[in-house]
Amino acid sequence: MNTNTTTRTEGQQPGPCITGSQALLESFLREGVDTLFGYPGGAIIPVYDALFDYRDRLRHILVRHEQGAVHAAQGYARVSGRVGVCLVTSGPGATNTVTGLADALMDSTPLVLVTGQVGSSLLGTDAFQETNFVGITQAVTKWNCQVKRTEDIPGAIAKAFYIARSGRPGPVVVDITKDAQCGTAPFRYERLTSIRSYVPAPAPAEECIAEAVRLIDAAQRPLLMAGQGVILGNAEEELQAFLAKSGIPVASTLLGLSAVPTSSPQYVGMLGMHGNYGPNIRNQECDLLIAVGMRFDDRVTGNPKCFGANAKVIHLEIDPAEIGKIIPADVAVVGDVKRSLPLITERIRKRDHSQWIAGFRACDQIEYEAVIRKAVHPAEGRIRMGEAVAAVARAYRNDAVLVTDVGQQQMNAARYFGFRRTRSVVTSGGLGTMGFGLPAAIGAKLGAPDREVCLFAGDGGLQMTIQELGTIFQSQVAVKIVLLNNSFLGMVRQWQQLFHDRRYSFTPMDNPDFTMIASAYGIPADRVSDPAELPAAMRKLADAPGPYFLEVVVRPEENVFPMVPAGESLSNVMCKE
Repeated sequence: MNTNTTTRTEGQQPGPCITGSQALLESFLREGVDTLFGYPGGAIIPVYDALFDYRDRLRHILVRHEQGAVHAAQGYARVSGRVGVCLVTSGPGATNTVTGLADALMDSTPLVLVTGQVGSSLLGTDAFQETNFVGITQAVTKWNCQVKRTEDIPGAIAKAFYIARSGRPGPVVVDITKDAQCGTAPFRYERLTSIRSYVPAPAPAEECIAEAVRLIDAAQRPLLMAGQGVILGNAEEELQAFLAKSGIPVASTLLGLSAVPTSSPQYVGMLGMHGNYGPNIRNQECDLLIAVGMRFDDRVTGNPKCFGANAKVIHLEIDPAEIGKIIPADVAVVGDVKRSLPLITERIRKRDHSQWIAGFRACDQIEYEAVIRKAVHPAEGRIRMGEAVAAVARAYRNDAVLVTDVGQQQMNAARYFGFRRTRSVVTSGGLGTMGFGLPAAIGAKLGAPDREVCLFAGDGGLQMTIQELGTIFQSQVAVKIVLLNNSFLGMVRQWQQLFHDRRYSFTPMDNPDFTMIASAYGIPADRVSDPAELPAAMRKLADAPGPYFLEVVVRPEENVFPMVPAGESLSNVMCKE
């Protein structure tokens, strides 16, 4: 991306001379930042020294690991719609964030990470805690830069925020040398409105809009697939208007969950490997697929040669790089969904596809009898994951922010948690980062303080970032944590069972007393293992005024179904072993 020439607005006359560290914090304030997630260290200590005087204007959340800072910023950004912000030091402090940056890039999460760097005179000398962090992060950021001069800090921050939040959002890194933090320069901040050669949201082409309208009006068995782009583009109302006029059924990707209320009569479920039976099995019957703000990743498509084999494809997407990357588009509408979708809605004919939707409802009944009934309402035995998720969903009347880690609990939560309003799902979709959930839940609660935030974690993923319980303790973040403990790396074990003759190679886990650990961090904790105990446990969870930790001991060898084996057609849905 060429970002050398810029056009700016909101210019100010140069102010008094201040340090680079102060300039950084003042720049944050100009961008409306109120919350920072970080961890201090030698190369960023001048910024933290300045931050001491900004504690009344900038809330700093001290995480317990730098990866946690990025995941927390992701959770904050996903629920608030704002840019998440992190501060870390050089060397290992910076490199500890790489997983979070890669996760944010794949899931299009807007964040700005500011890293400290050794002094300019030490660059390239292998100084203590020096790494070439700009070089390291080129592949996992939307844009990055290194700042060596104090006077360049405001401009770099303005560019960082503009790039992070515009177009397809993503993570940005600004690496600032220690001498730039300590130097002084006149302060002036100018927010960016454009960057030469960078077109974040192209205007949709008229001929593509017209062709999309023609295909929609001609379709007899269409299906709309809603991705996270609907949410990122704040296009939920525009999508509802399209659905109301077109009558078309709508399915969701994992990250697109909550863009449409799950109670909508046109909503037919989640797509993909562990998605609902209807949208997967009827994929072959569709004569038109309308992809709105989504990328065709392998967990959605299965075998791409079989995906929508009998359907035309309309792809509405802000990132032209995603068009035709996996699934060829017959019509590509490149641009902001919030802008392009109404142009289609106003031209299409009003339709009624209730008979076609009824076919999905028949699939729902098949799925209920084959999978859902025994997953959510088991007749006997130990607690099942779906049973626990459904109980939590009822306790919150499907109106909490759902945060998940990665694994079996993620898929069960996505399947059995309901959603009444948008920005209600925070999970690691593209990268599948275990350990994401706990710090992301902290950020989500701080980004949506008036909403209940409930995390579902597994015993494997929780232990990757369990130290962030300390962040909850220190900052008193009212996150509700539900640990679904099966004493296994559950999803890997499922694959070992189904495809590797039950050779459980290093997936069983000997676990500590999690409730004791939570209690040691000052978090009220309880454990349940009997289904009869669930109702009372749910009441305690929902009624807790602050953070709460509930361990649910679940069946050790339970599998998540339906399941489409990797690389196979969506029609090859497994509903049981």
